[in-house]
Amino acid sequence: MSKKIVIITASVLVSVTILFILSVKIASVIIGTGDTHVTNKEGVGLVEVKGMILDSRETIRQLRYFLKKDTVKAVVLRVDSPGGIVAPSQEINAEVKKFAAKKKIIVSMGSLAASGGYYISAPATMIYANPGTITASIGVILKLSNIESLMDKIGIKSYTLKTGKYKDSGSPLRQFSAEDRAMLQSVIDNTHQQFVRAVAEGRKLPIEDVRKIADGRILSGEQAKEHKLVDRLGTLQDAIEEAGRLAGISGEPELLLPPKKKINYLDLLVEGAEGTFNGPLGRAAGGMKMMYEAE
Repeated sequence: MSKKIVIITASVLVSVTILFILSVKIASVIIGTGDTHVTNKEGVGLVEVKGMILDSRETIRQLRYFLKKDTVKAVVLRVDSPGGIVAPSQEINAEVKKFAAKKKIIVSMGSLAASGGYYISAPATMIYANPGTITASIGVILKLSNIESLMDKIGIKSYTLKTGKYKDSGSPLRQFSAEDRAMLQSVIDNTHQQFVRAVAEGRKLPIEDVRKIADGRILSGEQAKEHKLVDRLGTLQDAIEEAGRLAGISGEPELLLPPKKKINYLDLLVEGAEGTFNGPLGRAAGGMKMMYEAE
């Protein structure tokens, strides 16, 4: 590659990076991404979990912010999620449990609060769901791909050096053996039992009662109430008003929002690049994620 081509390529990359940063900055001015602090009035905080649960940090940041604010007497956790990766779901679950030990936290389930979405809700002080909310789906899923035959067709050979027979279990580049299946199934079964215990503990239910419905089935809000997975049927506004009552606030409580997270433009750039490699091909090329996810 000539020096001229290298210089041109570098110039293009720098230009694209600068344009990306400028675009994000302009968007932040238009949308408003600076800190918006809550008022000094007493009220109920609102934390929202929307979409796939892939990271716990932002939800935990908001919960801890409200926990420290004396003016925030309770929090409503609005969940509209099909679930997500196991570890972040467990981290949010632990944070909700800590919050509930000090202040009231009421979950309001939107259209979907299943699997990991239910996992993070279980330790709350009280759970509201709409009658038609899709929830429960207490189970674990691990999806694997195999592209060995595809690589053979296009003439690509893969070689793996490893320190034990299980080190590349689930690899898309070789056949899935019976030993692989047994080992991974034992991990999934153990993770499922963690889910069952978390629900039983959070909802104060006999563990055997939870096991009976912990087969991955989804439930409507009405069905979930029958199984004592939710406490009441109602809307987000119902949950806000209940949070106010439990916190001792007279009248309609003021809804308080957390400060927005400051944008780190370098992180955005890195995340954008990661997204390019996190599609189906990226997953096939490597990476194993156990999911608390409703299919």
